[in-house]
Amino acid sequence: MEKQLTGTLALAVFTAALGSLQMGYSLGVINAPQKVIERHYAKSLGVYNEELAHRRGGNATEHEEPTDASVVMYWSLSVAIFAIGGMVSSFLVSFVSDFRGRIKGMLYINVLAITAGLLMGLSKLGTPYLMVIAGRAIMGLYCGLSSGLVPKIYVCRCPCYLQVIGLDFLLGNDDMWHVLLGLSGAPAILQSLLLLVCPESPRFLYIKQGKVEEACKSLKRLKGDYDTSKDIAEMQAEKEKAMKEAQTSILRLLRSSVYRQQLFVALMMHLSQQFSGINAIFYYSTSIFQSAGVGQPVYATIGVGVINIIFTLVSVILVDRAGRRTLTIVGLGGMCCCAVAMTVGLAFQDVYSWMSYLSMAAIFLFVSFFEIGPGPIPWFIVAEIFSQGPRPAAIALAGCCNWTCNFIIGMFFPYLEGLCGSYVFIVFAVLLFGFTVFIYLRVPETKGKTFEEIAAVFHRKRGAPLSKPQEEAEMVQLKSSTEA
Repeated sequence: MEKQLTGTLALAVFTAALGSLQMGYSLGVINAPQKVIERHYAKSLGVYNEELAHRRGGNATEHEEPTDASVVMYWSLSVAIFAIGGMVSSFLVSFVSDFRGRIKGMLYINVLAITAGLLMGLSKLGTPYLMVIAGRAIMGLYCGLSSGLVPKIYVCRCPCYLQVIGLDFLLGNDDMWHVLLGLSGAPAILQSLLLLVCPESPRFLYIKQGKVEEACKSLKRLKGDYDTSKDIAEMQAEKEKAMKEAQTSILRLLRSSVYRQQLFVALMMHLSQQFSGINAIFYYSTSIFQSAGVGQPVYATIGVGVINIIFTLVSVILVDRAGRRTLTIVGLGGMCCCAVAMTVGLAFQDVYSWMSYLSMAAIFLFVSFFEIGPGPIPWFIVAEIFSQGPRPAAIALAGCCNWTCNFIIGMFFPYLEGLCGSYVFIVFAVLLFGFTVFIYLRVPETKGKTFEEIAAVFHRKRGAPLSKPQEEAEMVQLKSSTEA
């Protein structure tokens, strides 16, 4: 069978990628205009210092940190509430995709993204902090659902060409910041229009609905006029395998000792991704660069986006060559060294002026090491270490864990920075060292291995293995469970 890149397939891939693009935009858009938005929050809350702003030429936010605790709280919540939406929606992905299919499911959830964009885009006309927080929460709900409905296309989380429009002379200013936030709903409008001409997923049509003829038509629309028998046979084998192993509920998966090692590894991989401190960089890089003495922190933030793109592409090349475990260990270890270097640069910048360059270089390398392993690998390693029965429940738990940690970092990093000052990244350095050791000792290499081979490794690592009758009895219980 000769596969062809048809126009319909290219359109379908581009349409799916718009969801990832929107997630990247939503994650990073709030970074650059931080000071401008904080000033509008302060005005709305009645704590803005007009006299100080007048003395500084009407722009008190250029070098002034917000002194009022309410501004810090509402700003942190604006950043972090995005993850709450993702946390909730991580348990709804399977229901939405199975209920209406991928195309209709994506059309329905795009309503959320458009609503969120309107709330944020109109926030200047109402109560800014309430409307931005509500919009970010709804956008998080959309992104959590979108990331599960479309194939895992790992794209840069904060595209540099989108960060550019956050510059002060474009949209990151007093007059246009609400437009900058509102544009986060624009990709959903384009995606909705394109989805109307995209074919439904052949796998959904064949495996979930049993529509063989429609699945064949969808395959031919995507790949051209060819013999679909091989693809149909693969889907039939997948369907039969899924029917033999009933899906495991989340509660049963948590109680099971058969998959306890795999679940622990999956959750720790996602903990290592978020508690590495990467979202402290993506959410607060502008203020971090400013603290490091960088003259134009917004431009340095754009540099982070460029590095993000480059090393995301590098990771695509390396992931199937170097192996998942190796790349994760190298990535976490490199991030640990960079966190130490950042701390040194921040601590001694008042003594040595060139330390600001050390801090900036360390941040760039920090992002680079993240993208080659700890960034993408936790998302797909879960599917590699679980069989089809417990896989949906494991992915839901891992997703919830990831979004929860994302919220914790987004919400509490400003307070941690206020408490630790220049030494804030030492906390992440310690965590990264611990995660690196854990991955080295407990996580097997999954590249080129079948699920049975990976499961055998986990069984050997189990400290007190179950007896064969116990294990078989528990497997029967797992297989008899229904989907969560």
